[in-house]
Amino acid sequence: MSFQKLQWLFPIAVVLHNAEEAIWMPAWASAHASQLPLQPPGAIRIRVALLVLTLAAFAVTCLSRRYGPQSLWAYLTFGYIVAMLLNVFIPHVPASLLFHCYTPGVATALTINLPLMSYLTFRAFKDAWVGGGKAAAAAIAVPCALLVFIAIGFSI
Repeated sequence: MSFQKLQWLFPIAVVLHNAEEAIWMPAWASAHASQLPLQPPGAIRIRVALLVLTLAAFAVTCLSRRYGPQSLWAYLTFGYIVAMLLNVFIPHVPASLLFHCYTPGVATALTINLPLMSYLTFRAFKDAWVGGGKAAAAAIAVPCALLVFIAIGFSI
């Protein structure tokens, strides 16, 4: 199956991952607030941010599918895929190890995001959906932009 079709697995995985976080993150964040580097936002803001991130995953994927390989949207989708792959290792796995407990999102991060995002990253290159310096730039810029979005959500 081509990346053009496979990329739809990306927003589906984001739904599953963000649903896990939406259910468990507010209580977990409250329970661990004193141990976190930033004061976590309330449950509503957490869930709204997760909804926005989920809708963004569908939007960039839809536009990537529409405009095709090497488009701006293909690179934004690729960058977001890389961000979800990195999200397995920052913060899910380390947080679970550090706090010696389940961290909301770690289950889907390990069972869905790690294998799927790895495969989608590989297929995006294999099918020439993305390539070269633009792919490297997207793999850096999009995760950084998402990190800023999350940090702003924590500080408001």
